[in-house]
Amino acid sequence: MAKPPKSPSKTAPKSKIKLYTSNDETREVVRGNADPQDKDYRHNYSRDHGRIIHSASFRRQQGKTQVFPSRESDFFRSRLTHSLEVAQIAQGIAEFINHTYKSTLPEPIDVRLCFAAGLVHDIGHPPFGHNGERALDNAMLEYGGFEGNAQTLRILTRLEKKVKYAKALDGGGDIRAGLNLCHRTLASVLKYDNMIKAVRPEGSKVEKGYYATEKTIVENIKSSVIGDFKLKRGKEFKSLECSIMDLADDIAYSVYDLEDCLKVGFLSPAKILATKDALLEKVAASVSKQIKEEVSKEDVLDVFFDIFAGLFQGEPNSEGLDATGIPSGAEMAGQEDRDSLQPAEVARRQKLEAEREGFKRFTAVYKTSRLISDDGYNRTELSSQLVHEFISSVELDYNEQCPPLSQVKLSKGRLRRKEVLKQYTYEAAIYAPRVKLGEYRGYDVVTDLFEALMADKGDILMPEDVRERFNRADNITGRAREVCDFVAGMTDRYAIEFWARLKSDSAESMFKPI
Repeated sequence: MAKPPKSPSKTAPKSKIKLYTSNDETREVVRGNADPQDKDYRHNYSRDHGRIIHSASFRRQQGKTQVFPSRESDFFRSRLTHSLEVAQIAQGIAEFINHTYKSTLPEPIDVRLCFAAGLVHDIGHPPFGHNGERALDNAMLEYGGFEGNAQTLRILTRLEKKVKYAKALDGGGDIRAGLNLCHRTLASVLKYDNMIKAVRPEGSKVEKGYYATEKTIVENIKSSVIGDFKLKRGKEFKSLECSIMDLADDIAYSVYDLEDCLKVGFLSPAKILATKDALLEKVAASVSKQIKEEVSKEDVLDVFFDIFAGLFQGEPNSEGLDATGIPSGAEMAGQEDRDSLQPAEVARRQKLEAEREGFKRFTAVYKTSRLISDDGYNRTELSSQLVHEFISSVELDYNEQCPPLSQVKLSKGRLRRKEVLKQYTYEAAIYAPRVKLGEYRGYDVVTDLFEALMADKGDILMPEDVRERFNRADNITGRAREVCDFVAGMTDRYAIEFWARLKSDSAESMFKPI
Protein backbone atom coordinates (compact mmCIF):
# COMPACT_ATOMS: atom_id res chain seq x y z
CA MET A 1 0.00 0.00 0.00
CA ALA A 2 1.35 3.42 -0.93
CA LYS A 3 2.20 5.76 1.92
CA PRO A 4 0.73 9.28 1.83
CA PRO A 5 3.29 12.01 1.29
CA LYS A 6 4.89 13.33 4.47
CA SER A 7 4.33 16.87 3.28
CA PRO A 8 2.60 18.37 0.22
CA SER A 9 4.73 19.08 -2.79
CA LYS A 10 3.75 22.73 -2.64
CA THR A 11 3.55 24.92 0.42
CA ALA A 12 0.62 27.21 0.89
CA PRO A 13 1.05 30.80 -0.28
CA LYS A 14 0.78 33.54 2.32
CA SER A 15 -2.33 35.04 0.74
CA LYS A 16 -4.50 32.25 -0.56
CA ILE A 17 -7.00 32.62 -3.38
CA LYS A 18 -10.29 30.99 -2.46
CA LEU A 19 -11.25 27.58 -3.74
CA TYR A 20 -14.95 28.46 -3.65
CA THR A 21 -16.92 31.70 -4.01
CA SER A 22 -20.61 32.55 -3.91
CA ASN A 23 -20.57 32.73 -7.73
CA ASP A 24 -20.12 28.95 -7.80
CA GLU A 25 -23.68 28.57 -6.54
CA THR A 26 -25.18 30.58 -9.40
CA ARG A 27 -28.00 28.81 -11.24
CA GLU A 28 -29.14 29.42 -14.81
CA VAL A 29 -32.65 30.28 -13.63
CA VAL A 30 -32.67 32.57 -10.61
CA ARG A 31 -35.95 32.60 -8.72
CA GLY A 32 -34.82 34.85 -5.89
CA ASN A 33 -37.17 35.15 -2.94
CA ALA A 34 -39.85 33.34 -4.93
CA ASP A 35 -38.01 30.02 -4.65
CA PRO A 36 -39.92 27.99 -2.04
CA GLN A 37 -37.09 25.43 -1.78
CA ASP A 38 -34.42 27.97 -0.85
CA LYS A 39 -34.05 27.33 2.89
CA ASP A 40 -31.43 28.73 5.27
CA TYR A 41 -30.70 25.31 6.76
CA ARG A 42 -30.06 23.67 3.39
CA HIS A 43 -26.93 24.30 1.30
CA ASN A 44 -27.30 24.71 -2.45
CA TYR A 45 -25.08 21.69 -3.11
CA SER A 46 -27.32 19.58 -0.88
CA ARG A 47 -30.29 20.72 -2.96
CA ASP A 48 -28.42 19.67 -6.11
CA HIS A 49 -27.73 16.26 -4.60
CA GLY A 50 -31.44 15.83 -3.88
CA ARG A 51 -32.47 16.86 -7.39
CA ILE A 52 -30.06 14.34 -8.87
CA ILE A 53 -31.23 11.45 -6.67
CA HIS A 54 -34.90 12.07 -7.50
CA SER A 55 -34.41 12.55 -11.25
CA ALA A 56 -35.70 10.10 -13.84
CA SER A 57 -32.36 10.01 -15.67
CA PHE A 58 -30.60 8.89 -12.50
CA ARG A 59 -33.08 6.03 -12.02
CA ARG A 60 -32.77 4.94 -15.66
CA GLN A 61 -29.14 4.02 -15.06
CA GLN A 62 -30.37 0.84 -13.36
CA GLY A 63 -31.47 -0.39 -16.79
CA LYS A 64 -28.22 0.36 -18.61
CA THR A 65 -25.40 -2.18 -18.86
CA GLN A 66 -21.96 -1.60 -17.35
CA VAL A 67 -20.12 -4.71 -18.67
CA PHE A 68 -22.44 -7.70 -18.33
CA PRO A 69 -26.20 -7.35 -18.99
CA SER A 70 -28.25 -7.24 -15.79
CA ARG A 71 -30.52 -9.95 -17.18
CA GLU A 72 -27.62 -12.39 -16.76
CA SER A 73 -27.44 -11.93 -12.98
CA ASP A 74 -28.51 -9.51 -10.26
CA PHE A 75 -24.90 -9.54 -9.04
CA PHE A 76 -23.41 -7.64 -11.97
CA ARG A 77 -22.99 -3.91 -11.84
CA SER A 78 -25.31 -1.63 -13.78
CA ARG A 79 -24.59 1.98 -14.69
CA LEU A 80 -26.45 2.93 -11.51
CA THR A 81 -24.43 0.81 -9.07
CA HIS A 82 -21.24 1.78 -10.90
CA SER A 83 -22.14 5.45 -10.42
CA LEU A 84 -22.76 4.91 -6.71
CA GLU A 85 -19.31 3.33 -6.39
CA VAL A 86 -17.69 6.18 -8.34
CA ALA A 87 -19.41 8.68 -6.03
CA GLN A 88 -18.10 6.91 -2.93
CA ILE A 89 -14.55 6.68 -4.31
CA ALA A 90 -14.67 10.38 -5.31
CA GLN A 91 -15.71 11.20 -1.77
CA GLY A 92 -12.82 9.10 -0.43
CA ILE A 93 -10.32 10.89 -2.68
CA ALA A 94 -11.60 14.30 -1.54
CA GLU A 95 -11.33 13.27 2.11
CA PHE A 96 -7.78 11.96 1.56
CA ILE A 97 -6.68 15.16 -0.20
CA ASN A 98 -8.31 17.33 2.48
CA HIS A 99 -6.36 15.45 5.15
CA THR A 100 -3.02 15.13 3.35
CA TYR A 101 -2.88 18.60 1.78
CA LYS A 102 -4.68 20.65 4.42
CA SER A 103 -1.77 23.10 4.65
CA THR A 104 -1.91 23.66 0.89
CA LEU A 105 -5.63 24.04 0.33
CA PRO A 106 -7.19 27.41 1.23
CA GLU A 107 -10.26 25.47 2.38
CA PRO A 108 -11.41 21.82 2.25
CA ILE A 109 -12.66 20.36 -1.02
CA ASP A 110 -16.46 20.14 -0.90
CA VAL A 111 -17.15 16.42 -0.62
CA ARG A 112 -20.79 16.91 -1.66
CA LEU A 113 -19.74 18.20 -5.07
CA CYS A 114 -17.45 15.22 -5.67
CA PHE A 115 -20.16 12.78 -4.63
CA ALA A 116 -22.74 14.46 -6.87
CA ALA A 117 -20.35 14.37 -9.83
CA GLY A 118 -19.92 10.62 -9.36
CA LEU A 119 -23.67 10.08 -9.26
CA VAL A 120 -24.34 11.78 -12.60
CA HIS A 121 -21.17 11.23 -14.60
CA ASP A 122 -22.74 8.43 -16.68
CA ILE A 123 -26.38 9.50 -17.05
CA GLY A 124 -25.75 10.55 -20.65
CA HIS A 125 -24.77 7.06 -21.75
CA PRO A 126 -27.22 5.57 -24.27
CA PRO A 127 -28.47 1.98 -24.25
CA PHE A 128 -25.91 -0.74 -25.09
CA GLY A 129 -22.86 1.17 -23.90
CA HIS A 130 -20.24 2.41 -26.32
CA ASN A 131 -21.84 0.62 -29.28
CA GLY A 132 -25.03 2.58 -28.67
CA GLU A 133 -22.94 5.75 -28.45
CA ARG A 134 -21.23 4.94 -31.75
CA ALA A 135 -24.54 4.19 -33.46
CA LEU A 136 -26.09 7.50 -32.37
CA ASP A 137 -22.96 9.48 -33.27
CA ASN A 138 -22.91 7.96 -36.76
CA ALA A 139 -26.57 8.87 -37.16
CA MET A 140 -25.88 12.44 -35.95
CA LEU A 141 -22.69 13.21 -37.93
CA GLU A 142 -24.48 15.94 -39.93
CA TYR A 143 -26.50 17.23 -36.97
CA GLY A 144 -24.00 18.03 -34.21
CA GLY A 145 -22.89 14.52 -33.21
CA PHE A 146 -23.52 12.47 -30.10
CA GLU A 147 -21.24 11.78 -27.13
CA GLY A 148 -22.02 10.46 -23.65
CA ASN A 149 -20.43 13.30 -21.66
CA ALA A 150 -22.05 15.94 -23.85
CA GLN A 151 -25.40 14.20 -23.33
CA THR A 152 -24.85 14.19 -19.56
CA LEU A 153 -24.52 17.99 -19.58
CA ARG A 154 -27.55 18.30 -21.87
CA ILE A 155 -29.69 16.14 -19.58
CA LEU A 156 -28.75 18.19 -16.53
CA THR A 157 -29.19 21.57 -18.23
CA ARG A 158 -32.05 20.86 -20.64
CA LEU A 159 -33.82 17.54 -20.69
CA GLU A 160 -34.75 16.81 -17.08
CA LYS A 161 -38.24 18.16 -16.31
CA LYS A 162 -37.64 20.43 -13.33
CA VAL A 163 -37.26 24.12 -14.28
CA LYS A 164 -37.90 26.35 -17.31
CA TYR A 165 -36.39 29.64 -18.46
CA ALA A 166 -38.66 32.69 -18.59
CA LYS A 167 -37.49 33.08 -22.19
CA ALA A 168 -35.25 30.92 -24.34
CA LEU A 169 -31.48 31.36 -24.45
CA ASP A 170 -29.89 32.74 -27.64
CA GLY A 171 -33.26 33.65 -29.10
CA GLY A 172 -34.15 29.99 -29.74
CA GLY A 173 -37.36 28.26 -28.80
CA ASP A 174 -36.08 25.90 -26.09
CA ILE A 175 -37.02 27.15 -22.61
CA ARG A 176 -36.09 23.95 -20.75
CA ALA A 177 -33.53 24.46 -17.97
CA GLY A 178 -33.18 20.86 -16.78
CA LEU A 179 -32.45 20.41 -13.07
CA ASN A 180 -31.12 23.99 -12.84
CA LEU A 181 -28.08 22.90 -10.84
CA CYS A 182 -25.40 25.23 -9.48
CA HIS A 183 -22.69 26.12 -11.98
CA ARG A 184 -19.99 24.52 -9.79
CA THR A 185 -21.97 21.26 -9.79
CA LEU A 186 -22.28 21.39 -13.58
CA ALA A 187 -18.56 22.13 -13.86
CA SER A 188 -17.85 18.88 -12.03
CA VAL A 189 -19.15 16.89 -15.03
CA LEU A 190 -17.68 19.09 -17.78
CA LYS A 191 -14.83 16.72 -18.67
CA TYR A 192 -13.96 18.02 -22.14
CA ASP A 193 -13.67 21.73 -22.90
CA ASN A 194 -14.49 21.35 -26.58
CA MET A 195 -17.57 22.17 -28.64
CA ILE A 196 -18.36 19.23 -30.92
CA LYS A 197 -18.35 20.16 -34.59
CA ALA A 198 -21.73 20.69 -36.24
CA VAL A 199 -20.83 18.47 -39.21
CA ARG A 200 -18.21 15.71 -39.36
CA PRO A 201 -17.23 13.39 -42.23
CA GLU A 202 -18.33 9.80 -42.57
CA GLY A 203 -16.18 7.41 -40.54
CA SER A 204 -15.27 9.99 -37.89
CA LYS A 205 -14.56 8.74 -34.38
CA VAL A 206 -16.75 9.92 -31.51
CA GLU A 207 -15.69 13.48 -30.62
CA LYS A 208 -15.50 14.32 -26.92
CA GLY A 209 -16.97 17.59 -25.69
CA TYR A 210 -20.32 19.39 -25.45
CA TYR A 211 -22.97 20.30 -28.01
CA ALA A 212 -23.37 23.71 -29.64
CA THR A 213 -26.85 23.88 -28.05
CA GLU A 214 -25.18 24.18 -24.62
CA LYS A 215 -22.44 26.64 -25.66
CA THR A 216 -23.91 29.62 -23.77
CA ILE A 217 -24.47 27.51 -20.64
CA VAL A 218 -20.84 26.33 -20.72
CA GLU A 219 -19.64 29.93 -21.01
CA ASN A 220 -21.79 30.85 -18.00
CA ILE A 221 -20.36 27.91 -16.00
CA LYS A 222 -16.78 29.00 -16.72
CA SER A 223 -17.55 32.60 -15.82
CA SER A 224 -19.01 31.60 -12.44
CA VAL A 225 -16.18 29.19 -11.54
CA ILE A 226 -13.01 31.00 -12.70
CA GLY A 227 -14.24 34.55 -13.28
CA ASP A 228 -11.82 36.62 -15.36
CA PHE A 229 -8.98 34.09 -15.14
CA LYS A 230 -7.53 33.47 -18.59
CA LEU A 231 -6.58 29.92 -19.51
CA LYS A 232 -3.15 29.53 -21.07
CA ARG A 233 -3.01 28.39 -24.68
CA GLY A 234 -3.39 24.62 -24.86
CA LYS A 235 -4.99 24.43 -21.40
CA GLU A 236 -8.62 23.39 -21.05
CA PHE A 237 -11.18 24.15 -18.39
CA LYS A 238 -11.56 21.26 -15.93
CA SER A 239 -12.53 21.79 -12.31
CA LEU A 240 -10.89 20.11 -9.34
CA GLU A 241 -14.08 18.16 -8.56
CA CYS A 242 -14.28 16.98 -12.18
CA SER A 243 -10.67 15.78 -11.97
CA ILE A 244 -11.51 13.84 -8.80
CA MET A 245 -14.61 12.30 -10.38
CA ASP A 246 -12.66 11.34 -13.51
CA LEU A 247 -10.00 9.55 -11.47
CA ALA A 248 -12.63 7.86 -9.29
CA ASP A 249 -14.34 6.59 -12.46
CA ASP A 250 -11.07 5.11 -13.70
CA ILE A 251 -10.42 3.42 -10.35
CA ALA A 252 -13.92 1.94 -10.20
CA TYR A 253 -13.69 0.81 -13.81
CA SER A 254 -10.29 -0.84 -13.25
CA VAL A 255 -11.17 -2.64 -10.02
CA TYR A 256 -14.85 -3.51 -10.11
CA ASP A 257 -15.09 -4.56 -13.74
CA LEU A 258 -12.27 -7.00 -12.93
CA GLU A 259 -14.25 -8.24 -9.92
CA ASP A 260 -17.31 -8.89 -12.12
CA CYS A 261 -15.11 -10.75 -14.61
CA LEU A 262 -13.70 -12.94 -11.80
CA LYS A 263 -17.18 -13.68 -10.51
CA VAL A 264 -18.58 -14.74 -13.88
CA GLY A 265 -15.51 -16.84 -14.70
CA PHE A 266 -14.36 -14.74 -17.67
CA LEU A 267 -11.07 -14.34 -15.85
CA SER A 268 -9.15 -16.01 -13.04
CA PRO A 269 -5.69 -15.41 -11.60
CA ALA A 270 -4.36 -18.53 -13.35
CA LYS A 271 -5.87 -17.49 -16.68
CA ILE A 272 -4.49 -13.96 -16.36
CA LEU A 273 -0.98 -15.16 -15.49
CA ALA A 274 -1.07 -17.59 -18.43
CA THR A 275 -2.23 -14.97 -20.93
CA LYS A 276 -1.00 -15.37 -24.50
CA ASP A 277 1.80 -13.06 -25.64
CA ALA A 278 -0.38 -11.46 -28.35
CA LEU A 279 -2.90 -10.20 -25.79
CA LEU A 280 -0.18 -9.06 -23.38
CA GLU A 281 1.49 -7.07 -26.16
CA LYS A 282 -1.83 -5.45 -27.05
CA VAL A 283 -2.43 -4.48 -23.43
CA ALA A 284 1.14 -3.18 -23.09
CA ALA A 285 0.68 -0.99 -26.18
CA SER A 286 -2.57 0.46 -24.80
CA VAL A 287 -1.02 1.17 -21.41
CA SER A 288 2.04 2.78 -23.03
CA LYS A 289 -0.22 5.09 -25.02
CA GLN A 290 -2.25 6.11 -21.96
CA ILE A 291 0.62 6.83 -19.57
CA LYS A 292 3.07 8.01 -22.27
CA GLU A 293 5.75 5.62 -21.09
CA GLU A 294 7.13 2.42 -22.62
CA VAL A 295 5.50 -0.64 -21.05
CA SER A 296 6.39 -4.22 -22.04
CA LYS A 297 4.37 -7.41 -21.83
CA GLU A 298 6.65 -8.45 -18.96
CA ASP A 299 5.69 -5.24 -17.13
CA VAL A 300 2.02 -6.15 -17.54
CA LEU A 301 2.56 -9.59 -16.05
CA ASP A 302 4.64 -8.12 -13.22
CA VAL A 303 1.63 -6.03 -12.14
CA PHE A 304 -0.53 -9.14 -11.86
CA PHE A 305 2.20 -11.18 -10.18
CA ASP A 306 2.41 -8.42 -7.58
CA ILE A 307 -1.38 -8.24 -7.13
CA PHE A 308 -1.74 -12.00 -6.77
CA ALA A 309 1.43 -12.44 -4.70
CA GLY A 310 0.78 -14.71 -1.76
CA LEU A 311 -2.30 -16.22 -3.34
CA PHE A 312 -0.49 -19.47 -4.05
CA GLN A 313 1.33 -19.55 -0.72
CA GLY A 314 0.27 -21.42 2.38
CA GLU A 315 -2.20 -23.71 0.61
CA PRO A 316 -2.34 -27.46 1.34
CA ASN A 317 0.16 -29.44 -0.69
CA SER A 318 -0.97 -31.75 -3.45
CA GLU A 319 -1.61 -35.26 -2.18
CA GLY A 320 1.61 -37.28 -2.26
CA LEU A 321 3.90 -34.24 -2.59
CA ASP A 322 5.94 -32.49 0.07
CA ALA A 323 6.52 -28.73 0.16
CA THR A 324 9.10 -28.99 -2.63
CA GLY A 325 6.90 -31.03 -4.95
CA ILE A 326 9.03 -34.18 -4.50
CA PRO A 327 7.15 -37.49 -4.02
CA SER A 328 6.59 -38.24 -0.34
CA GLY A 329 7.74 -41.32 1.56
CA ALA A 330 4.51 -43.17 0.78
CA GLU A 331 5.15 -42.66 -2.92
CA MET A 332 8.67 -44.04 -2.55
CA ALA A 333 7.58 -47.13 -0.63
CA GLY A 334 7.45 -49.27 -3.74
CA GLN A 335 11.00 -48.45 -4.77
CA GLU A 336 12.29 -51.90 -3.82
CA ASP A 337 9.64 -53.62 -5.99
CA ARG A 338 10.69 -51.49 -8.95
CA ASP A 339 14.32 -52.63 -8.55
CA SER A 340 13.35 -56.04 -9.93
CA LEU A 341 11.78 -54.54 -13.11
CA GLN A 342 13.43 -54.17 -16.51
CA PRO A 343 15.08 -50.73 -17.08
CA ALA A 344 12.59 -49.81 -19.82
CA GLU A 345 9.63 -50.49 -17.52
CA VAL A 346 11.25 -48.53 -14.71
CA ALA A 347 11.76 -45.57 -17.04
CA ARG A 348 8.15 -45.76 -18.23
CA ARG A 349 6.81 -45.78 -14.67
CA GLN A 350 9.09 -42.93 -13.61
CA LYS A 351 7.84 -40.84 -16.53
CA LEU A 352 4.24 -41.66 -15.63
CA GLU A 353 4.81 -40.67 -12.00
CA ALA A 354 6.48 -37.41 -13.04
CA GLU A 355 3.50 -36.55 -15.25
CA ARG A 356 1.07 -37.44 -12.46
CA GLU A 357 3.00 -35.25 -10.04
CA GLY A 358 2.95 -32.38 -12.53
CA PHE A 359 -0.81 -32.66 -12.89
CA LYS A 360 -1.18 -32.73 -9.11
CA ARG A 361 0.76 -29.49 -8.80
CA PHE A 362 -1.26 -27.96 -11.64
CA THR A 363 -4.50 -29.01 -9.95
CA ALA A 364 -3.40 -27.48 -6.65
CA VAL A 365 -2.57 -24.16 -8.34
CA TYR A 366 -5.85 -24.21 -10.28
CA LYS A 367 -7.90 -24.85 -7.14
CA THR A 368 -6.13 -22.02 -5.35
CA SER A 369 -6.75 -19.71 -8.32
CA ARG A 370 -10.45 -20.52 -8.21
CA LEU A 371 -10.58 -19.44 -4.56
CA ILE A 372 -10.51 -15.79 -5.55
CA SER A 373 -13.19 -16.28 -8.22
CA ASP A 374 -15.52 -18.49 -6.19
CA ASP A 375 -15.09 -17.02 -2.71
CA GLY A 376 -16.81 -13.69 -2.15
CA TYR A 377 -14.56 -12.90 0.80
CA ASN A 378 -11.45 -13.16 -1.38
CA ARG A 379 -12.93 -11.07 -4.19
CA THR A 380 -14.08 -8.38 -1.77
CA GLU A 381 -10.71 -8.32 -0.04
CA LEU A 382 -8.91 -7.92 -3.37
CA SER A 383 -11.19 -5.08 -4.55
CA SER A 384 -11.05 -3.30 -1.20
CA GLN A 385 -7.27 -3.53 -1.09
CA LEU A 386 -6.87 -2.13 -4.61
CA VAL A 387 -9.29 0.78 -4.09
CA HIS A 388 -7.64 1.72 -0.80
CA GLU A 389 -4.22 1.50 -2.43
CA PHE A 390 -5.24 3.80 -5.28
CA ILE A 391 -6.95 6.40 -3.07
CA SER A 392 -3.90 6.48 -0.79
CA SER A 393 -1.67 7.18 -3.80
CA VAL A 394 -3.52 10.26 -5.07
CA GLU A 395 -1.48 13.44 -5.41
CA LEU A 396 -2.69 17.04 -5.68
CA ASP A 397 -1.36 19.36 -8.37
CA TYR A 398 -2.38 22.64 -6.75
CA ASN A 399 -3.01 25.65 -9.00
CA GLU A 400 -2.09 28.72 -6.96
CA GLN A 401 -3.27 31.17 -9.63
CA CYS A 402 -6.68 29.51 -9.95
CA PRO A 403 -7.40 26.95 -7.21
CA PRO A 404 -10.68 25.71 -8.80
CA LEU A 405 -8.56 24.36 -11.69
CA SER A 406 -6.27 22.30 -9.44
CA GLN A 407 -5.99 18.65 -10.50
CA VAL A 408 -5.44 15.26 -8.90
CA LYS A 409 -3.46 12.32 -10.23
CA LEU A 410 -2.11 8.95 -9.17
CA SER A 411 1.55 8.49 -8.30
CA LYS A 412 3.59 7.18 -11.24
CA GLY A 413 3.74 3.55 -10.08
CA ARG A 414 0.04 3.36 -9.20
CA LEU A 415 -0.93 4.99 -12.50
CA ARG A 416 0.74 2.13 -14.37
CA ARG A 417 -0.95 -0.42 -12.12
CA LYS A 418 -4.37 1.14 -12.66
CA GLU A 419 -3.96 1.32 -16.43
CA VAL A 420 -2.80 -2.30 -16.65
CA LEU A 421 -5.92 -3.43 -14.78
CA LYS A 422 -8.16 -1.22 -16.91
CA GLN A 423 -6.69 -2.09 -20.30
CA TYR A 424 -6.37 -5.81 -19.56
CA THR A 425 -10.02 -6.09 -18.48
CA TYR A 426 -11.03 -4.09 -21.55
CA GLU A 427 -9.11 -6.27 -24.00
CA ALA A 428 -9.62 -9.68 -22.34
CA ALA A 429 -13.25 -9.44 -21.23
CA ILE A 430 -15.11 -6.41 -22.53
CA TYR A 431 -13.88 -7.21 -26.04
CA ALA A 432 -14.62 -10.92 -25.65
CA PRO A 433 -16.91 -12.30 -28.39
CA ARG A 434 -19.60 -13.32 -25.88
CA VAL A 435 -19.84 -9.74 -24.63
CA LYS A 436 -19.51 -8.11 -28.04
CA LEU A 437 -22.30 -10.18 -29.58
CA GLY A 438 -24.88 -8.46 -27.41
CA GLU A 439 -23.38 -5.02 -28.01
CA TYR A 440 -23.22 -5.63 -31.77
CA ARG A 441 -26.94 -6.30 -31.77
CA GLY A 442 -27.40 -3.13 -29.72
CA TYR A 443 -25.75 -1.07 -32.47
CA ASP A 444 -28.32 -2.31 -34.98
CA VAL A 445 -31.22 -1.74 -32.57
CA VAL A 446 -30.22 1.88 -31.91
CA THR A 447 -29.64 2.55 -35.63
CA ASP A 448 -33.01 1.03 -36.58
CA LEU A 449 -34.82 3.11 -33.96
CA PHE A 450 -33.22 6.36 -35.07
CA GLU A 451 -33.96 5.70 -38.75
CA ALA A 452 -37.58 4.71 -38.08
CA LEU A 453 -38.27 7.82 -36.00
CA MET A 454 -36.59 10.13 -38.54
CA ALA A 455 -38.45 8.57 -41.48
CA ASP A 456 -41.50 10.13 -43.11
CA LYS A 457 -44.33 10.07 -40.55
CA GLY A 458 -41.92 8.70 -37.96
CA ASP A 459 -43.34 11.21 -35.49
CA ILE A 460 -46.51 9.13 -35.10
CA LEU A 461 -44.37 6.50 -33.33
CA MET A 462 -43.19 8.95 -30.65
CA PRO A 463 -44.60 9.68 -27.20
CA GLU A 464 -46.75 12.81 -27.25
CA ASP A 465 -44.27 15.20 -25.60
CA VAL A 466 -41.43 14.08 -27.90
CA ARG A 467 -43.68 14.43 -30.95
CA GLU A 468 -44.65 17.98 -29.99
CA ARG A 469 -41.04 19.10 -29.66
CA PHE A 470 -40.09 17.26 -32.85
CA ASN A 471 -42.77 19.04 -34.86
CA ARG A 472 -41.92 22.44 -33.34
CA ALA A 473 -38.26 22.15 -34.37
CA ASP A 474 -37.18 24.75 -36.94
CA ASN A 475 -35.05 22.45 -39.07
CA ILE A 476 -33.86 18.89 -39.59
CA THR A 477 -30.95 19.39 -37.17
CA GLY A 478 -33.39 20.24 -34.40
CA ARG A 479 -35.62 17.29 -35.27
CA ALA A 480 -32.64 14.92 -35.32
CA ARG A 481 -31.56 16.17 -31.88
CA GLU A 482 -35.04 15.47 -30.46
CA VAL A 483 -34.95 11.91 -31.81
CA CYS A 484 -31.41 11.45 -30.53
CA ASP A 485 -32.42 12.65 -27.04
CA PHE A 486 -35.35 10.23 -27.00
CA VAL A 487 -33.32 7.18 -28.08
CA ALA A 488 -30.35 8.04 -25.86
CA GLY A 489 -32.62 8.15 -22.82
CA MET A 490 -33.87 4.60 -23.34
CA THR A 491 -32.78 1.75 -21.10
CA ASP A 492 -31.49 -1.42 -22.77
CA ARG A 493 -34.77 -3.25 -22.18
CA TYR A 494 -36.99 -0.38 -23.33
CA ALA A 495 -34.97 0.00 -26.53
CA ILE A 496 -35.37 -3.71 -27.33
CA GLU A 497 -39.11 -3.55 -26.56
CA PHE A 498 -39.57 -0.48 -28.75
CA TRP A 499 -37.58 -2.12 -31.53
CA ALA A 500 -39.69 -5.29 -31.19
CA ARG A 501 -42.86 -3.26 -31.74
CA LEU A 502 -41.41 -2.12 -35.06
CA LYS A 503 -39.59 -5.24 -36.25
CA SER A 504 -40.66 -8.34 -34.32
CA ASP A 505 -42.91 -11.02 -35.83
CA SER A 506 -44.63 -11.59 -32.48
CA ALA A 507 -47.58 -9.47 -31.46
CA GLU A 508 -46.91 -6.62 -29.04
CA SER A 509 -49.53 -5.10 -26.75
CA MET A 510 -50.88 -1.75 -27.88
CA PHE A 511 -51.85 -0.93 -24.29
CA LYS A 512 -48.30 -0.76 -22.95
CA PRO A 513 -47.20 2.91 -22.76
CA ILE A 514 -44.55 4.16 -25.19
